[in-house]
Amino acid sequence: MTRDVIALTPKMPDVWALMTSLYAGGSDLDLSAAAEGAVVQLHGPGGRPLVSVESPVLVQVPGEAERLLGQAVRAPFWWTEARASTAVPEAERLAGVVCGRLNALLGGSTWPPGAASTQVVDVSAVPSAGSGQPAVDVVTEHAAVVLVDRPVVALTSWLAEIMRTAVASRRSLQIVTPRGVRLTPAARTTLARVPNRWVVQDPECGYYDGLSGAVLRWRDGAFSPAFAEDGTAAVAAAFTRPASVPAEGAANGTPGGRADAPANSPADEAPGRQLIVALRTVHRADERLLLGGALEAAWRELTGAPPAGWGTAEPVNLPWSRRQLTDLTRERAPEPSQLVVVGAPERPAMATVRVTRTTKGVEEDAVLTVGYAAGEEPPLDRIEALADTLVREHGLKTLLTSVRAARADLTTAPRLEGPPLPVTFTLGPDDVHGIGLDRARRPPVEVRAVPLGPAARPALHYPLGDGADTEAWGRLQQLTAHLKGDGSRPSAPAQRG
Repeated sequence: MTRDVIALTPKMPDVWALMTSLYAGGSDLDLSAAAEGAVVQLHGPGGRPLVSVESPVLVQVPGEAERLLGQAVRAPFWWTEARASTAVPEAERLAGVVCGRLNALLGGSTWPPGAASTQVVDVSAVPSAGSGQPAVDVVTEHAAVVLVDRPVVALTSWLAEIMRTAVASRRSLQIVTPRGVRLTPAARTTLARVPNRWVVQDPECGYYDGLSGAVLRWRDGAFSPAFAEDGTAAVAAAFTRPASVPAEGAANGTPGGRADAPANSPADEAPGRQLIVALRTVHRADERLLLGGALEAAWRELTGAPPAGWGTAEPVNLPWSRRQLTDLTRERAPEPSQLVVVGAPERPAMATVRVTRTTKGVEEDAVLTVGYAAGEEPPLDRIEALADTLVREHGLKTLLTSVRAARADLTTAPRLEGPPLPVTFTLGPDDVHGIGLDRARRPPVEVRAVPLGPAARPALHYPLGDGADTEAWGRLQQLTAHLKGDGSRPSAPAQRG
């Protein structure tokens, strides 16, 4: 049984239903609240944490259960997640009973299939917290290590909270998974930030970094690269060869490690492509401001429909609403807001958004990724028209578009992927004016700058490649070096390879 068990119910788990399910371990259990009341923890005798249950989330966005769990559930539905400690065998059964009782009372289903039960779990013999049993989440001086065993690792509210705690305590977040696990774009963005790390169990080398392939070793309270005698980092063979079902059983040696974690490895998809649109806009801060307009315009232009939903974590639970999005970011200001946006299931599309209040106004940084199956062509012919719309109507500062060969479902497997290849770069009118129009439109490369927007104060759009031209990176580097030559610093939104 997996550590994480999720009840997917058509009815809201009310207080009575939750209390009935939480006492599945009998009267020996104690309850406590964590994360400002958003999580209820079940403790066994001696105070050992056994299961944490998050507040139920009403998911109103179609396709989220299938995207994250591979389980079709019609929206709206309630998502209640229970996470069990692997330190005690009874904890896993207890998580299944918590969700199973919710299903018995409210209907619906449980993920993973077969995990649900309604039998009381005897926790009277659970050892106390001081018995030396390994913990699920290992906290050291340098890292917060979390074990995750599910097909797709998403940026859940639970994971986002751990990340915030790790940042506040100056620790790295290190997620340990079996080799068959994949990351959503939002989770990948989080784990790609230094010093965070995706640690993949591997029967051949022990552990490796799922984004770089570097072989890892547990030392001094954290996973770090294993260097050869010549000082170079070794790369795991599993990272560079074509995907295959991982051998069962990974090397032991990390606190809380599980050698027999199931792989959850799906059948490989045919190679697809992803169109990545990274845009930055700046708006004057006033009461009439509505955020999300540039992202919605890009979504409509590239997919033919607006975004389907948004939220602060996954599963994405709220129907798309620019007004509600703006209200949330206004309430959180001056703190920045990190958001996740998804599209309809028919066309895989997902964006991460960061909204920041600065001295220049309100800045939106969004990275939209759209997936295309083998044989489909990304609509590169629409990019110039999109850039013109963003310049005229949405305060565009920069726009960088690129194409990469990767999974059409947008998830990332722990294997080598090629970097995104630039297609176009657009510089907004304010930066063009600051650099000087004559200089900006005459880069020292074979790129013809196309003026966009009002003729009196144009933006410039630079075609760089066709999505397959490996020389496009060189053109982009020469272009940006030329544009920064007089001290001006236009900054394109970052795209990670």
